[in-house]
Amino acid sequence: MSRLIGKLVKVAVLAMATGIVVMLVGMRTKCEPILCAVRKVNRAFWNPRAMKTAGTLGAYASVIRHVGRTSGQAYETPIGAEPTDDGFVIAIPYGAGADWVKNVLAAGAATIVDEGVVHEVDRPEVVPINLVESWFPAKDQRAHRLFGVDECLRVHRVASAG
Repeated sequence: MSRLIGKLVKVAVLAMATGIVVMLVGMRTKCEPILCAVRKVNRAFWNPRAMKTAGTLGAYASVIRHVGRTSGQAYETPIGAEPTDDGFVIAIPYGAGADWVKNVLAAGAATIVDEGVVHEVDRPEVVPINLVESWFPAKDQRAHRLFGVDECLRVHRVASAG
């Protein structure tokens, strides 16, 4: 019996290691079926957990509020927004094809909640991450290289009217 359990553990570890390698290679090569699968898993498991604290003081994630480009429905998505002199940069590990990115680009504006502060932003543009990498912490820069993140969404704060 213990030999069977040992073999099952080895198979499980091998399966997990294979899954991690497939995910890493899929992310780095921008393999659409892998990116789609990772997005679905994140939507189902990571996003709901991240949204519990996202946007609050000291939270790992910020929140971007955007409107569906076809549905008109309001959405909130946890993101890793890094403040810049005039707005934010947001790494887009799944590329510009992610729904929230397409929604923000189509609307031309969004709202970011970061560290408990609400920021209206506009003029979204997808830029090569190497142009804005210095705004990201070193650990995020390493993760970007590991996962082959090469694009970023840059947004600008809307100037207040008074």
